[in-house]
Amino acid sequence: MLYGVMATTAIVLYSCSTDSQDETLQETAAEKIIEVSEVEDFGTFTTVPIEGRYIVVLHKGSTNNSSKAQVTSKARSVLAKAGISKTPQLVFNTALRGFVVEMSKSEAGAVAKNGDISYIEQDRMIILKPGKGKPGGGGGGSQPQETPWGIDRVGGAADGSGLTAWVIDTGIDLDHADLNVNGTDGFSAFTRGKDAGFDDGNGHGTHVAGTIAAKDNTIGIIGVAAGATVVPVKVLNRRGSGSNSGVIAGVDHVAANGSTNDVANMSLGGGVSSALDQAVQNAAATGIKFVLAAGNESDDANNHSPARANGANIYTISASDINDNFASFSNYGSAVDYCAPGVSIASTWKDGGYNTISGTSMASPHAAGVILLGNPSTDGFVNGDPDGNPDPIIHR
Repeated sequence: MLYGVMATTAIVLYSCSTDSQDETLQETAAEKIIEVSEVEDFGTFTTVPIEGRYIVVLHKGSTNNSSKAQVTSKARSVLAKAGISKTPQLVFNTALRGFVVEMSKSEAGAVAKNGDISYIEQDRMIILKPGKGKPGGGGGGSQPQETPWGIDRVGGAADGSGLTAWVIDTGIDLDHADLNVNGTDGFSAFTRGKDAGFDDGNGHGTHVAGTIAAKDNTIGIIGVAAGATVVPVKVLNRRGSGSNSGVIAGVDHVAANGSTNDVANMSLGGGVSSALDQAVQNAAATGIKFVLAAGNESDDANNHSPARANGANIYTISASDINDNFASFSNYGSAVDYCAPGVSIASTWKDGGYNTISGTSMASPHAAGVILLGNPSTDGFVNGDPDGNPDPIIHR
């Protein structure tokens, strides 16, 4: 696996939460502008700062309620008080209370003085690198049904009828014969052009969906929670590109529309994002179970979001091969809860096809399927965990 190296800049602005003299506010805001230039190494995803676009997170008590109208009104008020005549591009009101706006660094500093602001974080692009695989030919899947080795390793398939998994990814092939897709309740961060809608033009999200829930129907492959409903939450486009703010918008949609004991899978990530971590934690607190890929950087998962997010109903997953050996690319560390199969995983693909690929993106949906079925157990430990504390292998 090739690893990309990219220089990035992270800017996080924190405001004070109490009233004080303007001079003190200016000093405080200046002190809270943190610029970190660093080299980050991402195996599957790279992240690039988006110049002039910021995620503004409000204190929970800054609005009377969490309705979108209330948060939008507060966003406009905050911007007006800072002398900024701009309209928020996105508003979050469930998993996170905040908004996204294009503004200069100096304008962000002015906004940071407002006591209703918890913090401001520069938005970033998330870019999925193309993976090597063996794509199927499409056509709806006429091949005889197979059970991928990873499904067997986590205890085999079980009936997932009536259960729901939200796939926060590149969308899902809406017409795939091997998937039970809810194309009504989905979400797309893209409203124009070829990427509008919930369909998957990349393949990654469809692969994840198949591992979780491919049907037991005599064709293709079978998933862990066979026949469960999968809902597309499209936050990455056909090229595998998106933004932290778009991912947060997807998490916000799941928090607003999901039900207790639903599962949300996030086979994506990048550098540290406090806003993304907080959104996942708040959404999970509603009872929806979030399953997160540990990442493919051969690094401590605590250095990456959302993998480092911790809390009730949050599970971070590392990857193993067919011999229970720790995958060479997988992240590790105290943030990881379980290990699952992630090397040479066969699953569904775009255009009705099938594909065999590797990554913690493939490990996470194995765990998501087990957790969706309820009462996850374990079966042994992975060999060669780099942190010296072997992760338990999830099993139903």
